[in-house]
Amino acid sequence: MDLISALQFLKLNQIPEEWVNAMWDLEFTEREQLEDSIEDELTVSGDKSFKTLYQCLLVHAADQQQQSADVDGASQSIWAILGENQVSIKSLVAVLSFFVLRGKAKTANIQQRVSSLHAASIYLLLLGIPGSIANKVFHEVLLDTCSELTSHCWPQDSGKKRKKDGLKSSQAEGKRSKPQRKDNAEMDVDEADEEEDEEELSFSGQDLMKIREAVVQLVQSLLRLLQTFPLKDRPQSAGSLTQIFSRLLYFEPVVGGSQFSAHQDINKLRSVPEMAFYGLQLLCSPKHGEQKESLRRLFHQLLYVILMMNKGNRGKPTPLVPSLAVLSTRDQAVHFICHLVEELKELALPFLQILLQHICFQMVEKSEIRNHGAQAVGMLASQMTGADYARFIKWLFYFSRKAKMASRLFSVDVVMVLLEQPERKPEECQDPELHCFLPHRFLIQSLLFARRSDDSPTVQGHTLACLAQCLELPSPNVTRAVHNLFSATGAQTVLEGDITEGSSQQTQKTFRTLPFRTVEISSNEHSDCEARENLALLLRRVKDSKVNVRKSALQALVGLLKYNVVPMSWENLEKLSVCCRDPAVSVKKKALQCVGEVLTARPECSVVQKAWLQGVLPAVMDPESSVQERALEVLDQVVLSTIKPYSASRHLDAGQRLTWDLLALLCHECKNLSRYLNRAFAIWSQQNKFTQTFITNLISHTEAHHASGAWLLLSKVAASASRLPYEKILDAWDTMISSNDVPVTTSCHILCVVGDIATHLNPDTRDRIIGDLMTWLKMFSLPLEVICAAVETLYQFGRSEDIKQTQAFLNQHCGELVSVCEAYLAPIILSEKGAQNLNEELMVKHLHTLGVASLHCPAKVSKRTVLLVESVLATHSEKLAGCQEELPASLPLSQFKANSMPTKVRAHGVITLGKLCLQHDDLIHKYLPVFAREMEEGKEVAVRNNVVVIMCDLCVRYTNMVDHYIPNISACLQDNEAIIREQTLIMLTNLLQEEFVKWKGSLFFRFMVALVDPVPAVASLCEYCLLHLLLKKNPEMFSQHFIECIFHFNSYDNHKSYNKFPQSERERVRFSLKGARNREKRFRIYRFLLEHFTDAQRFNVTMKINQTVLACFADEELPLDADGGEVLSETFKILSLKEMKLQAISSPAGGAAVEEENMATMAQAVMQATQKKVVSQVQKKAFIENTVPLIISLKTLLEQKRSPILRDLMSYLQATMQDYRNEVKEFFSGDEQLAAELEFALKTAEKEKEMEEQMDQCSLTGDTRIPTAERSVEASPARSRVLLPFTFATPQPPRPNALAARLTHTDRRVRRLRSLPLEVTVIPQGNVNNRAISTPKGCKIDLTFDEGVSAIFSDPRTSVVRESSVLHVRSNEQQAPGLRQWNVQSPLRQKKKGSEV
Repeated sequence: MDLISALQFLKLNQIPEEWVNAMWDLEFTEREQLEDSIEDELTVSGDKSFKTLYQCLLVHAADQQQQSADVDGASQSIWAILGENQVSIKSLVAVLSFFVLRGKAKTANIQQRVSSLHAASIYLLLLGIPGSIANKVFHEVLLDTCSELTSHCWPQDSGKKRKKDGLKSSQAEGKRSKPQRKDNAEMDVDEADEEEDEEELSFSGQDLMKIREAVVQLVQSLLRLLQTFPLKDRPQSAGSLTQIFSRLLYFEPVVGGSQFSAHQDINKLRSVPEMAFYGLQLLCSPKHGEQKESLRRLFHQLLYVILMMNKGNRGKPTPLVPSLAVLSTRDQAVHFICHLVEELKELALPFLQILLQHICFQMVEKSEIRNHGAQAVGMLASQMTGADYARFIKWLFYFSRKAKMASRLFSVDVVMVLLEQPERKPEECQDPELHCFLPHRFLIQSLLFARRSDDSPTVQGHTLACLAQCLELPSPNVTRAVHNLFSATGAQTVLEGDITEGSSQQTQKTFRTLPFRTVEISSNEHSDCEARENLALLLRRVKDSKVNVRKSALQALVGLLKYNVVPMSWENLEKLSVCCRDPAVSVKKKALQCVGEVLTARPECSVVQKAWLQGVLPAVMDPESSVQERALEVLDQVVLSTIKPYSASRHLDAGQRLTWDLLALLCHECKNLSRYLNRAFAIWSQQNKFTQTFITNLISHTEAHHASGAWLLLSKVAASASRLPYEKILDAWDTMISSNDVPVTTSCHILCVVGDIATHLNPDTRDRIIGDLMTWLKMFSLPLEVICAAVETLYQFGRSEDIKQTQAFLNQHCGELVSVCEAYLAPIILSEKGAQNLNEELMVKHLHTLGVASLHCPAKVSKRTVLLVESVLATHSEKLAGCQEELPASLPLSQFKANSMPTKVRAHGVITLGKLCLQHDDLIHKYLPVFAREMEEGKEVAVRNNVVVIMCDLCVRYTNMVDHYIPNISACLQDNEAIIREQTLIMLTNLLQEEFVKWKGSLFFRFMVALVDPVPAVASLCEYCLLHLLLKKNPEMFSQHFIECIFHFNSYDNHKSYNKFPQSERERVRFSLKGARNREKRFRIYRFLLEHFTDAQRFNVTMKINQTVLACFADEELPLDADGGEVLSETFKILSLKEMKLQAISSPAGGAAVEEENMATMAQAVMQATQKKVVSQVQKKAFIENTVPLIISLKTLLEQKRSPILRDLMSYLQATMQDYRNEVKEFFSGDEQLAAELEFALKTAEKEKEMEEQMDQCSLTGDTRIPTAERSVEASPARSRVLLPFTFATPQPPRPNALAARLTHTDRRVRRLRSLPLEVTVIPQGNVNNRAISTPKGCKIDLTFDEGVSAIFSDPRTSVVRESSVLHVRSNEQQAPGLRQWNVQSPLRQKKKGSEV
């Protein structure tokens, strides 16, 4: 079919010339109304007619391109055909625009959209034929309209639009209840139109396929146009096409990878995104303008593709949801940029550097997006040359110190990706001054590890987590750099294949597949000291206040331990064990995981095994069920599941050896931890884990060298096991009875197992074992632990359902033991020379046996027995022989006539006497006063310690009687011996938890004194007991006692309500914290209490202080003498503490808080801001109504008395009014002089603070130092890469004075070693070809950047919304003024000048 026939459906001869002229006059911006008849005829034309015309034009265009000999003739032939047939080009373009504009409308139906796309394709095809400009086919507006048609015709988010329209219509219906402006007919038409719009926006799958086919044809036409039609003189069109192709990258997913090449067959491109990438590549050719400008436009558009953001024509970019399609597009964009850099090389490298910096600068804080962004930066950086890479690392160094937390966070991610790449060789960079930026060591030490003490806990935690990941990387240089940070001496584990010269340049290998060997590392004193500091810092981070920091520090510490960077010492491993009891559940779970990883890495190390037991076993009784389950799961894997049948001819595997090593530790060094197994085995028994096979396997190990561990497990399992091999257990019993070589712990476990199977034995065997037990016990050769276990086993054999029968059995056998012990003690105590040849060990065993046996047979304990035990503590007398009058109870045991009994015997005698008191009510009345006096005046530490234990045990049974002696017990919290203070703290905490003791009298304040104990271990234990055990049970405990603490610790008792509980003068002196020398201790207590207040408690306590303290002094109920003045002064200082301020007000509510805490939604920030405002208003009202009148009264009173406390009052007001700086006169309207004084004080404080900040900045700026081989970088600006003055420009690092003001504490500390001076962006004078827009030719310019702000963003001095299109430049005649000199004079100089005058 010829061209003229294909054009017939357009009815060009029927189109009025006036309509054509009108369309051209309107510049194709809107559609002129056509006659209905003509429009109907045009509308009838279908897709087939457009396709036919397109194919005809495509053939003519191809033929014309093939006629290379006479191009002009070819062009005339096509246009001549149209001219000879009187086809008006002007009308043709107008009719095509009619279809294009009609399909662009939002209400266009499927046919109109498809026809619009076909018409646009035909127009673009015509435009690409040579001669189109001469024949007036080209029109820039129409070209842009046709190019943008893909976004208008493709129904993106049609479902969302329908919902939005439905919402609008519902809102309109609601508004129609108001008086109507339109008549009913118009309303019906509007409603009908809305319904039509709603229906027309719904497309079927077949409709979408038609639109996609037309879109593909349009994009192919654009590509053909770019191949033949130059846009060199039309930069606006080139820029528009760049944006269009960038949007088309998201049009549809690409199946498989995209292939990028300079010349491609358009018909073979499978998807729209592939065509878009090819179009972007065509736009970078010289025919479409200067390549530098084209690359700038292209990289600017792809920047947001890589950032996964939606960048519209206006406003800030918004993040996209990182779906698979978005991620795939991002990956293709990165590969496309790599392809362009490889093709264009030096031309594209400067823009690649700028692109990387903008990616870093604009990266959002979300973790997922950050990770993808860092991967993109790493892939793009791999395309850089050595010198460009070094410059980028230098820029990244500055970027990692920016004030914005997200920037510092992302710099850490980028470093981790760069560390995965092979290390750059120094030969790749020609500039020797940049060599220091190439090694991985610089990335780790100067960028990554420098953020270990960042101001943001989020950055701190992320840095430490990444530091742990560094050891998993395959690069030996990375491992070596981390090793140097923490261990400057000793040896480092590296790969065997990498220990050669130039190992850093070898092919990267993985640690998991190559052997290890140890290499000695040289060190010096300075690096050794720094390594110790780094390790100490990491250990402090394990105890950080932020949960994520503690978790990351644990991960880092485990990495260092696993790879032998730090030694496997108990000091380091203990941190992991302690964290298993962290208050935060997530930290506990992380710690359990960490100790497991260390155990897996070093299963043979006994210290690691001990740390694992210390961490995992207590977690079995954790209050959090998920932690319990995790601990039980780990124990099951390590202890139970590895027990297999034992065979002497077969060696144990690694897992079995680990199990028996752990059980051996529980039997010996860690015996105190074995009690946690009771809880674990109780849960496992309910889960039926102890099968007969497990029991059989366990029994087989009782004859091995590790039999002690097997008996430990059997002692836990026997009570719940359905059937046991009794023969082997009895054989073990016979062996134990006849041998003295059985360890103590194993003997106890065998006794426990025998007691559990007692009910399953026949009478003869039972009698035999009972006889063996009695014989064994009466020999008094057993250790104390075995005596307890043997008596307990004896009880198991005598237990029955009949209580009387059980008691008769115990009276018979245990009574016999009591009689034997009494017979042994009597001669020694009654005889004057009985104690001369005393066997101390035998005496202790008799006393211990007597105490244990007496608990089971209280009826067999006679008065003589009691007096014998009493005489162990004091001398015997004539009263003892006749059992006459008792000893007076008012004297302590040590006050009786001295005897010659050793301290050890006396200590055990106290325990035995306490056990006797537990069974006899009449004894408690006699010996309670004796015990109390012994605690106060006893000289022997062991005896006093045991008395504390006895008193607390008696409190459980005789609560009311012992309650009167709680002050005596709590007085031991200030004992001279730390062990007694610790024991008392533990025992009292247990009693308080079980509510056998209440917070009465001075008990709370004595706990507070223990909080500032001189021994850190005791103070730490007290803090743990208060916070994690007692405060949870009574949350109001701290606030209820806070005000009384002020009076009590200052020993002030003139108040009518506070500090009125009775206490002896000795106790008052012992627990007093009065005086200036104890002020620090008092305020440590105050701060501790306030830190754990809620805001409601802070507010209520402040109000109560006003009413009960300040008001009493203002009304002169309390005298302002020396003691009263101390209390009032201390009260003002307490009210000035930052811990007293409400957290809802003192914590930031703006963007900083949102960024720092990484809030999930802005709703939380709004809620926090609202809460802050409300609370501030409430506090303000309460302060004006309650506090201000008291302050004014007190100020008047203090002025009359000329009291120095007035200074504390003004300091309190100054601290309080910082939040109400502009409302001083309003607050103190009743005292204008006070308001004026307060304003003056606030101004003076502000000036002093400002001066301090200026001096800090001055000292920091003047102390800038740089690492070796980096100082000379700044001295040669000519070597710096010239920054091209385009809109897409490099974000610059902060200026020196601005950076110094915001240096973190770590930066200040390490600047002398690792800091770099800030570089100045310089453009050489001769570089005038690439001058900025509107810059006079030949004028010397100096590019000026605001801090860290690129010209791609808005100028900070203008509106945030309006974007700047050019860089801001100044000529030499308009140079920016220098820094203003400070007018700072020394106080000495001012004084000197004053004296001269």
